[in-house]
Parts: sequence; C-alpha cells; structure tokens
Amino acid sequence: MRTVSVALVGFGNVGKAFVRLLARKQEDIRQRYDLDIRITGIATRRHGTVITPEGMDLQVLLDRIQRGSDLNGLSPYPVPEDTFTFIQKVPADVLVEITPVNYETGEPALTHIRMALQRGMHAVTANKGPVVHGYQELQALAREQGRAFFFESTVMDGAPIFSLFREALPGVKVTGLEGILNSTTNLILTRMETHGESLDEAVAYAQSIGIAETDPSGDIDGWDAAIKVAALVTVLMGHPLKPQDVQREGIRHLTPEDIHRAREEGRRWKLVCRAYWENGSLVARVAPEKVASHSPLYSVMGTSSLLRLETDVLGDLSIREDDPSPETTAYGLLADILNAVRART
Repeated sequence: MRTVSVALVGFGNVGKAFVRLLARKQEDIRQRYDLDIRITGIATRRHGTVITPEGMDLQVLLDRIQRGSDLNGLSPYPVPEDTFTFIQKVPADVLVEITPVNYETGEPALTHIRMALQRGMHAVTANKGPVVHGYQELQALAREQGRAFFFESTVMDGAPIFSLFREALPGVKVTGLEGILNSTTNLILTRMETHGESLDEAVAYAQSIGIAETDPSGDIDGWDAAIKVAALVTVLMGHPLKPQDVQREGIRHLTPEDIHRAREEGRRWKLVCRAYWENGSLVARVAPEKVASHSPLYSVMGTSSLLRLETDVLGDLSIREDDPSPETTAYGLLADILNAVRART
C-alpha cells in the first residue's frame, strides 16, 4: 500500500471539514485505491502549527477540533514560525492550500503553491487567487516538476467543473458562460424574497449560520463572483483574466421593494455571472439581473449554484449544485488529491 502524506496550510471550516471527511473515507480509500492518506503537517495563523512525519491520529485531531483547542503541543518537533518555512520543512507529497483569498494579488497563497511545486509536491487548493494570478506559471512549473496543480474547489465547491474538461471532455472549447456562483448573495436574495427581510437582516442571518463572513463585502459587492468568473475564463476559455477586469456590480442597492416588484412581474433578482465573446473582445460581467421564470437561473434558491457553459461541439452544458457546505468543498480537495497521486504514481 502506498502512503501519501498531506500538509495543510490554513485550517478554517474547510480544513476541519477535510479532516472529518478523510477520517470517514480513509478505510474506503485504502481498499479501493491501495492508498493510505496521512496528514503530516498543519500550519495556521491563529491555531498553531504541527508537524508529525509519521502522520497524525485523526481522532485526536478531531477531538481537538470539537473542543475548539489549538494545535500547539501536538508536534513532537520544533515547528516553523511562518508558513513559508513550514512548506520548506514539512515532509509531504501534497500541499493543500486553503488560506483566505486575496482578490488583488493572490498572495501569499500564490507563493505557497509555487514553493510546494518547486519542492516536488503536488499542489491542491480551494483558493481562487493563485488560479487567476498565476495559472499559466503554476501549470508550467507543475509540468516541469512532473506534479499536479489542481483547484476543483475554487468554483462551486466539489462539483466537477475543471476536472470535467481536463479529463472527460478533451478538445471541447468553451465559448461562453453564465451562472449563479456566489452562494451567500443567492441566500441573501432568497431570504429577502421569501421572508421579507432587508439586506442587512438577510446578511445577519447568513452570518448566523456561518455562510457569510464577518465582513461580507467580498460577497455582496461581487468580488467573490468576479474572481470565480476570472478563474473560469482563465482556465476554460483560455483567456487570462483578473477579477479587476470583470465588470462588477453588487447587490447593496437592492431593497425589499425591488424584490417585491420583481415578483409581481414574475421575475426574481439574481446576482448573475456572464462571460462571452463580442466582436473579438471578451466581455465578463457580474451584476444583479431580474431573471424570468423560464430561465434555468430562476429556480436556483438558497445557497445553491448553477453554471451553464456554451461549447463549440456539445452545445450548452449545465452543472447545478444544491445546498453546498464545507464538506462539499472538502470533497473537491480530496478528489484533487486522489486524481493527482493516482495519475502520477
């Protein structure tokens, strides 16, 4: 049985969900793929750092998570003081990069992944920043090192978007896209419609269940949706794009009265993502739209998402994800790890 060692940089909700998922799936993975996946290091900014070359006891780690304890004291060796040194020192075959996104530069995640690939690790991330700010560089470095740089969880959690085109649809060209890609704003708009809440009340609800951040501006001002559009366009449409280049309008100005008037018209407000070619130029936009009842976007409620892709040979392809959670994002990371190590044994 082959042992695969994994190191995590970042340990928020997705990282904790990944540990829970690995604990649940570990024996199945051993039996189906003859792989023993072990966590040999975790580096965090607030919860401590741990390196265990022989692999961590997942139950001990889960108990710590349950109690809300930090990681200090788990490491049998002195631990690095920063994530860059951690990446240089941790014994791992795969780096899982799950730090918060930086819309403007992609750092420090971009450097984390670059360093991991240079060390000969596979790199897997849920962070959109390195994809839009370093995709071509990181892909070239991965090829040079004979390693993988995968990022399924960056858009629509664990739904197979990037791997679908990478593995199952070679030669297919994506010519355009539209969709609802930000779960938080879709939940907010749903609450405003179905519960008559104001924007602030709906945001507060989303925060209370852990969907919205303490500072929700990245969602309600359209930045998260814009960087997802940039990632899709960069990878699937072959046109490097930064989130700053996406026309962006958020949902701050929408009122309960706007929502009510749209419903009287048989329409719903949605934060819609679009990208398409027009007269040889790429148009990429995120903005609120009143969608009609015949649109596939109309029935996408709550935290669900939908992406419709226009292709040159298969017409339109749609992928829908209902009610995602940190566990579905964690699955995207696990799938990327399995795909990376199985393809490059």
